[in-house]
Amino acid sequence: MSTPDTTYLEVPADIDQAGLTALIDAWLEAVPDAQHRAEQIAELQVPERVRVLEVLDAEQVTELLDHASPHAGSDVLDGLPGDLQSRALGLAAPDVVAEILRLSPEDEQDALRGALDVEDRSVVETLLAYPEGTVGARMTPRVTAIGGALTVREANRAARAQAADTETIAYVYVVDEDEQLIGVLSFRDLVLAPGSAVVRDIMDTDLLSVQVDTDQEAAGRILIANHLFALPVVDHGRLVGIITSDDVADIIDEEGTEDAERQGGSAPLDLPYLRASPWLLWRKRIIWLLVLFVAEAYTGTVLRHFEEELEAVVALSFFIPLLIGTGGNTGTQITSTLVRAMAIGEVRLRDMGRVLIKELSAGSMIAITMALAAIIRAWTLGVGWEVALTVTLTVAAIVLWSSFIGSVMPLLLRRVGLDPAVVSAPMIATIVDGTGLVIYFEIAKVILF
Repeated sequence: MSTPDTTYLEVPADIDQAGLTALIDAWLEAVPDAQHRAEQIAELQVPERVRVLEVLDAEQVTELLDHASPHAGSDVLDGLPGDLQSRALGLAAPDVVAEILRLSPEDEQDALRGALDVEDRSVVETLLAYPEGTVGARMTPRVTAIGGALTVREANRAARAQAADTETIAYVYVVDEDEQLIGVLSFRDLVLAPGSAVVRDIMDTDLLSVQVDTDQEAAGRILIANHLFALPVVDHGRLVGIITSDDVADIIDEEGTEDAERQGGSAPLDLPYLRASPWLLWRKRIIWLLVLFVAEAYTGTVLRHFEEELEAVVALSFFIPLLIGTGGNTGTQITSTLVRAMAIGEVRLRDMGRVLIKELSAGSMIAITMALAAIIRAWTLGVGWEVALTVTLTVAAIVLWSSFIGSVMPLLLRRVGLDPAVVSAPMIATIVDGTGLVIYFEIAKVILF
């Protein structure tokens, strides 16, 4: 008799409670990743999902929602009875609940809010009030905070009392009577300090913090650059939460996915690919494709303008795909590297001069190499030295032109407040297609006519 595959959760209709418990125990052992667990539970029918969640203990349900993606968490909760929703949401971290609410349909949000107790609902509503994409919307509002006038002995008791409700106890933050952030201690330093010492005398006042409306990606870069486990979030100096390394890992993953989608010439999906319907894929892609279609249309205009030259020297048309492809590839290589460097804070607008010198220097070497390859290709086709020279010079010119465009455009877009990731491979290719043809035919007119 074959044994059930415990790496994928299936709930037989005729299984009894004892058998279900044994099945789930085996599944939990075989699938340790909470993300995968949540995705599998979300795929179950509502009756099966209810039976599974009733078997899981409180700690397992908390892990399920806290470590799964908000999309998976929302699907897990979808259709559950009110008491099970209340139990699950009450155990999850407030920032997780807020993300689930953001993703839930409007007609379901009221029911989910009603499943929260008054205190949790207030915290979640506070997070939802901050604009999406800011650190305030992603922060953990429950932090370990103590007064500066406490002794270390008193502070230890206060910190331990708060520890159960906080996401991390790596740091203990010190606030004044108005909840203004004035210092920080590592939990280790607090434990090892003399019990009679006063907190304000041993706290570190040279601490980093971010405003609640700071862009979440910028906050993540600050945390990573300073090798911190958590970063305090303040509202005009008042401590309102923290953003943790786990939060930043999720943010970086989301931002990287979004940039990759934009560079591919599509609007971000904002949900996992397998959850996207064909209608959503159409909506996210069609605008960019229409824009690129219109932009590409001028390539035909250029060809028509130089129709006489093409008729006179038919061999010129042999190299058009090669030339525009080389230009697009060159620009795409540069923008892919540069956009990523900008995303992680390595390159800013003030670095434009250095970027241009670096890329034009590299572009010059690439242009010489590609020109040599072009003249060999022209020779193999037997098109004559004049056409070969035209192609060779054009390849070099297009590579340099693409290097210039690819270096400047992302930085200029950032300067005017646009996302540099929109300088995608299709856009660079489209720009270079038309301008590269103009360069080609202008060089041809000089050499051939």
